[in-house]
Amino acid sequence: MQALLVVMILSTSLLWFWILFKRFFAKNNRIEKRMNRYLLGVGNEETEITTPKQPRININLQRTKESVRKRILTKDKTNKVEVLLNRAGIPLKPEEFVLFQWISTALIAGLFNLFTGNLLFLPIGAIIGFILPKVILQKKQKDRLKAFNDQLPEMIAAVVGALRAGFSFPQALKSVSDEAQSPMKEELESVIREMQYGTSMEDALSRLKERMPSDDLDLMIQAIIIQRQVGGNLATVLDKIIETIRDRIKIQGQISTLTAQGRLSGVVIGLLPVILGLILFVIEPDYIGALIGHPIGIILLVVAAISCTIGFFLIRKLTTIEV
Repeated sequence: MQALLVVMILSTSLLWFWILFKRFFAKNNRIEKRMNRYLLGVGNEETEITTPKQPRININLQRTKESVRKRILTKDKTNKVEVLLNRAGIPLKPEEFVLFQWISTALIAGLFNLFTGNLLFLPIGAIIGFILPKVILQKKQKDRLKAFNDQLPEMIAAVVGALRAGFSFPQALKSVSDEAQSPMKEELESVIREMQYGTSMEDALSRLKERMPSDDLDLMIQAIIIQRQVGGNLATVLDKIIETIRDRIKIQGQISTLTAQGRLSGVVIGLLPVILGLILFVIEPDYIGALIGHPIGIILLVVAAISCTIGFFLIRKLTTIEV
């Protein structure tokens, strides 16, 4: 009976989290539907008649987001969070991301208290819930940047081919963006759109560098800016950059292979005590319960967690070699 109650509470919490998540994207869906109706030639009168009134929960959510934006997010913090969201390719506003942090904090803190039955674990769950969205954001940013770097040599090669065929650099970018895949396609389209709105090529490429902090991309942008200032054959310069990028990717692959054992050791050191503690808790709860219920046991758990974290990051630092 208790297990059924836990499952029901967990399912309800996840359901509410999903409903709130969908509500944040309801505005984008409504805009797309309206645009589709206008493109299909539907009149305004029919739209006004068939469109239902906005639910009250949407109005409350909009007011909450406006309050978060005005009272909590400063201009610098807003810009910083917006840059991180753009790098990760997540279509959220900064205030929406902050709200998701709050929801995640409350949800995971409640789950920790529910499963352990100890209020001492409530702040631990709150900290994990607050950090979890940032971890997910950084993971998506890293994956997107890796995909962008993997597509960069082919993109530069296509630009070189278009330049030798007689295209200008903006025209070469346009032809490459039509055939590219995500995330390269979206980033090139942003650069072309900014140049069409009157932004100089140097500024548009600099903003691309801010959205994609890639060393290989920085090398390409610097070569393009120098070529525009002093002249020269841009196609030949980009050919040399392609060779440099491919050699760097090859060396990075070799280093990753050689350091795989060390990185795996760091993961084992970080996760083995946690997994072993969970197994002992499931097999013999009374035996491991002394660590949770006694103050000395809680102190030992905190010291063990700090020691495992330090060991994990030290091994990660030793096995990270920049090329």
